Order: sequence, then structure tokens, then C-alpha cells
Amino acid sequence: MKLNEYSNYEPIKIAEMWPVDRSMTQQFQFEITSRDAGQRLDEFLASRFATVSKMRLATLIETGRCKVNYETGRAGYRIVIGDQVEVSLDGDVPTAMSAEAIPIERAYEDDHLAVVVKPSGMLVHPTSKVKTGTLANALTYHFNKSRIEAGQWTVDALAASADDGSETDSYVPIRPGLVHRLDRETSGLMVVAKTPRALTVLSRHFRKRLVRKRYVALVSGHVDPETNSIIARIGRDPDQRPHWQVMETGKPAETKVKILKTTAGGTLVELEPVTGRTNQLRIHCAYIGHPIAGDQLYGVSTGIRLCLHATELAFHHPLTGEWMEFSSPVPVEMEV
Repeated sequence: MKLNEYSNYEPIKIAEMWPVDRSMTQQFQFEITSRDAGQRLDEFLASRFATVSKMRLATLIETGRCKVNYETGRAGYRIVIGDQVEVSLDGDVPTAMSAEAIPIERAYEDDHLAVVVKPSGMLVHPTSKVKTGTLANALTYHFNKSRIEAGQWTVDALAASADDGSETDSYVPIRPGLVHRLDRETSGLMVVAKTPRALTVLSRHFRKRLVRKRYVALVSGHVDPETNSIIARIGRDPDQRPHWQVMETGKPAETKVKILKTTAGGTLVELEPVTGRTNQLRIHCAYIGHPIAGDQLYGVSTGIRLCLHATELAFHHPLTGEWMEFSSPVPVEMEV
């Protein structure tokens, strides 16, 4: 199923879950109630600042800009009723969301989540440099399309409902909850939460590896038929580029490999990440001497798109527990 095509669209401003003045650093304070008790601190922040990337939130916690009961918070701390959480958020962090009528292919959708097929070349969420044209922008429009087109949004009403944190107020927008991400040039299946509860549960499932993700990649050269996995630690070196690479001091990382087809110039492989390190599939393929075609960061620029597609995604529904499986065909340009 695909969204209708829209042309000559203009960004439509949607009130932020928590209003942010971009010209200054702002302080946010929360008192934990029974609704949020039991969550990890990082999960709680992700639900409250849904359009701020998880990496930025992690940095915020690591640098001491999130305090719990006036002491420096820890990402894994389980918040309890009555906890006082204080957050210092830089005004230039792109938390504002503009709804844009950008067509997005959907594989499934209900009141709690949507499974979409992200195209290659699209960012998942806004950054400090790119604030429009992202998957989050497109989904903000789609999730709130009926109210936007009916002219029911007003800035004052949305700001008021966001300030009191109400989830039942008819003016509270549905925020795209980014459970996981794909690189800008990677295409394929993603699940996006539509409620804070779904975001919390799905994030926990991803962290505990209770999901299945499989990718298809076209890599250079002929992969050894005996290769069935790649095990190499991945870490970050701020003084080298690319920053993320294989290193002895990195975190454990494993990728399962299945050869699908061998051609004159390359190999079509199925990749299943056992762990979820940054750029893991791209790094591991390059590490064994077979970088993914079109990978300008870890391979050689060939003038084509990155040939990496998230082709299978399976997970438990966050509300019903039902096991759900989805598949997306390999793009035409990757067929061999």
C-alpha cells in the first residue's frame, strides 16, 4: 500500500511534544507518575522527546545534562513514582517537527504502530543541518492527516495539551516513535510506534534482541562459500574517519551471512545482524574484504546507491504479543 502522491507540498508546523525555544538552552522538569514508573531513564526521555535522536539523548545523559532527584542520571536507571527528572536541552537540537505530505510506502498500520518501507536517500529524522524531507516529517503528516486537512490544528491548543502531558486530549498529535533506524542510503522495512506505550515496549524488544531483521546486500567480489558469520568488535574512534570501525577495544558484534547468488562482479548475500552496532553490516562486509556496492564510506565510490535493503522484519506486537512478519522485495537496481 502506498500513500497518495502529493505535489507542491508545503511544510505544516505541528506543535512539539515539549515546546522548545531554539534560541536558548531550556530546562524541562518531570515528576514520575504510575504511568511511566518502571521504564529505563533513556526510554522515558525517548517517549517525551520523540523527535530527538537516541544518540543525542544518550549523549545528553552521558554529559550529565539529565538529573534524577538532583543527581546525575544513568541511562539504565529504572524510574519510580515520585522521581524528579530534570533535562537540559540545547535550543538548537532539532526537536521541532514539520509535517510534510511526502509519499511513503506502508506494509502495515494500526492504532499502535506502522511498518513502512524507507526509500534510499531519505534521512530517518531531522538533524541540525537537515530539518525537512525526512521519514519523520512524512509520518507526522500521515499520522495526523485527517486533522491537518480539516484545519483542526492550532498552535495555542497544541502547546497547551503538550504542556500538561495529556494523551487523551483531542489536540495531542500522534508522534512518530522511532524504534530503530536505517542509514540514509539504506532502504527497507522499519517499524514506527504511534503511542508512547508502543515505543517503550518495542524499544525494549529491540534492545533484548526479541526481533528478527534480515537484509540483502550486493557486495564486491566473490565471498568465500564457507563464510556463514562475521565476528569482529566495533568501536568509535573520534580521531579517525570513518569514526566507527573494527577495533580490539570495541563492543562485540556478529553478523550472520548467507550467500544467495554469485555474479561476475559480486555476490548477493543475506545479512542478519545478531548485534546492533552502528554501521555494523557495512563495517563487517568491508572488514572481510567485500564492501557493499555503492558504499562511499567503507568501500569505493561507484556512482550507484548503497546496495543494502532491509528485506525482512519480524517482531511481537507491543500490545497483543502477536508475532508479526513482514517482507519487502529487493529494489530493481540490486537485482542480479
